[in-house]
Amino acid sequence: MWGLLLALAAFAPAVGLGLGAPSASVLGLAPAATTEAPVSTPAPRSSPAQPPAGKENGTSEQHIRIRVIRKKKVIVKKRKKLIRPIPPVTATPSTTARPSTTARPSTTARPSTTTSPVGALDIPEKQEPGCPPLGLESLRVSDNQLDASSSQSFGLGPHRGRLNIQSGLEDGDLFDGAWCAEEQDVEPWLQVDARHPTRFSGIITQGRNSIWRYDWVTSYKVQFSNDSRTWWGSKNRSTGMDAVFPANSDPETPVLNLLPEPQVARFIRLLPQTWLQGGASCLRAEILACPVSDPNSLFPEVPMLGSSDPLDFRHHDYKAMRKLMKQVNEQCPNITRVYSIGKSHQGLKLYVMEMSDQPGEHELGEPEVRYVAGMHGNEALGRELLLLLMQFLCREFLRGDPRVTRLLTETRIHLLPSMNPDGYETAFRRGSEMVGWAEGRWNHQGIDLNHNFADLNTPLWEAEDDGLVPDTVPNHHLPLPTYYTLPNATVAPETRAVIRWMQRIPFVLSANLHGGELVVSYPFDMTRTPWAARELTPTPDEAVFRWLSTVYAGTNRVMQDPDRRPCHNQDFSLYGNVINGADWHTVPGSMNDFSYLHTNCFEVTVELSCDKFPHENELPQEWENNKDALLTYLEQVRMGIAGVVRDKDTELGIADAVIAVDGINHDVTTAWGGDYWRLLTPGDYMVTASAEGYHTVTRSCRVTFEEGPVPCNFRLTKTPKQRLRELLAAGAKVPPDLRRRLERLRGQKN
Repeated sequence: MWGLLLALAAFAPAVGLGLGAPSASVLGLAPAATTEAPVSTPAPRSSPAQPPAGKENGTSEQHIRIRVIRKKKVIVKKRKKLIRPIPPVTATPSTTARPSTTARPSTTARPSTTTSPVGALDIPEKQEPGCPPLGLESLRVSDNQLDASSSQSFGLGPHRGRLNIQSGLEDGDLFDGAWCAEEQDVEPWLQVDARHPTRFSGIITQGRNSIWRYDWVTSYKVQFSNDSRTWWGSKNRSTGMDAVFPANSDPETPVLNLLPEPQVARFIRLLPQTWLQGGASCLRAEILACPVSDPNSLFPEVPMLGSSDPLDFRHHDYKAMRKLMKQVNEQCPNITRVYSIGKSHQGLKLYVMEMSDQPGEHELGEPEVRYVAGMHGNEALGRELLLLLMQFLCREFLRGDPRVTRLLTETRIHLLPSMNPDGYETAFRRGSEMVGWAEGRWNHQGIDLNHNFADLNTPLWEAEDDGLVPDTVPNHHLPLPTYYTLPNATVAPETRAVIRWMQRIPFVLSANLHGGELVVSYPFDMTRTPWAARELTPTPDEAVFRWLSTVYAGTNRVMQDPDRRPCHNQDFSLYGNVINGADWHTVPGSMNDFSYLHTNCFEVTVELSCDKFPHENELPQEWENNKDALLTYLEQVRMGIAGVVRDKDTELGIADAVIAVDGINHDVTTAWGGDYWRLLTPGDYMVTASAEGYHTVTRSCRVTFEEGPVPCNFRLTKTPKQRLRELLAAGAKVPPDLRRRLERLRGQKN
């Protein structure tokens, strides 16, 4: 028997066995009772990893199959002429098969009465991707690396066939939500050029993102090439025929298919076989691929994603996050403190890392800043960046880095990496490429936390329209509406915890880290015109917010890349990667607006990346993209004026004194020690300090471009009425001078 097998192996080159094709080179050596392998005429090899001969542009020549049957230790060799396989597709009313044609019989789909296509894969219950994503979603794959057989329009071109890409509000514009082949294209394909030999291991697909249409592919084949001319297909292990992969049953849920055998090639093609009946052949995709060394490549090697900082670059679930924060605290106990501000709906604690030279206490004159991430649980990059930031600050402080040392000695920093831990756990279980665009966004109650804060904009604007601001209704620290404080109000426990946190600590500056775009947006987030979808709605501190936003956008590596393409359907680089939130899309009840109107804190939203949940191997590069921006933004708390408002007689600080700046209809207040911080852009300002029971004091303060807040202190004198009130409360006698002043005041009044 072994002699015959060796003879067959020697015979294989003579008959032109396609030994370059995966799973076809095991002719007669498989343990199965019956095995088949195609026989074709070999073609000249153009590269070390040449595909099987006889297939060009997806076509196949006449084949001869050798069937080896082992039965009762007798091997019978048979030769038969094989009719070209025409794999049928599932005959269901919900899908449309590709029209038949004679151009490419090896990939043509025709209706059949069978319930599953020939070559269809036996998919295991759970598939684990082996290789990381090639980079369609994260934009590492450029538009010119994508090609297609046809496109319905430019907005539905191959460059739009990226996983999770989002369409605009209108179909037919330049930013549709998928690649879609022309209706008359009987053999559609989407092609990706990896530019280097690459080990392809799997494909993830979605349908078309659209609020007007339903289009998705229900099955497809996969082909590979080294030169884009000669192609070979992925084979089914059991039949040796072209594998047909099941695709999507809705437009948004990602579907993963691992290849039966990973393939090394430069090009990969997805060939839709069936799609939703009445729809079009449309898909979005991500390719799972590992790089392969190629010293003879014409293209320069893609630089490895990495960072020189020895940090923990991986995704952390709740337990791993808690463990990491504890480790940082143990490594730097003198500058860190871990505390909880509350619990999620499922009981997970909302942990905060505090970093300062005096953790646990508010130092007079030291501003408080915060970063909040994970408001939307599936937007995971902000969470990991804050975990990396706390590691970095600890390490650099121990090394004596002057920038970090100054930051931690002059500022009290609070890092909340996961505001929505329930949502993150949902997304984490799905995985970075499989979570889709929205799963895990909401908390466990289904509440979008970024729409869950009290709407203070509407009562403020109504009071302004009635001329009641600021004399009757203040322009700052607006109280919570009564309906919002009721026990049955639809307010998430995570939201209540953050509001109590805001009220307890006198934050000055904050950033809310999100994902899915590359832009910094600033308040107001809600449009002033009721029901307007978008409208420029600036705050009185427009100049400050634009400054803060530009600082982050101007120091973020990707945002400053002039060659980067838009993430989805808007090119924010035209506006310096900065936009007013309401001018982008209205967000009633946002944390940014609430923070500005209910507290002293100025907060912006940073959209960190096109990919909401980047793969683990992309975290080092994302850290490098954002590291300097995170540090520089924290340093902006020194911009403007700062000081202490004191009682002139006692030199004690006055809490809740109001600091008003002429020309800016938004005031701030002092903390319990009398210290305050007022963010301002460079210029000359008239600043007024006032407090109940004190005479008002106004002085000029000049803000320069020099680093550090300009000192602007105040000493207030009590009014006679306030002094009398305090004396009477203490049971003391009224001094003669105060009595005479009160008598004069009464006489003037009479």
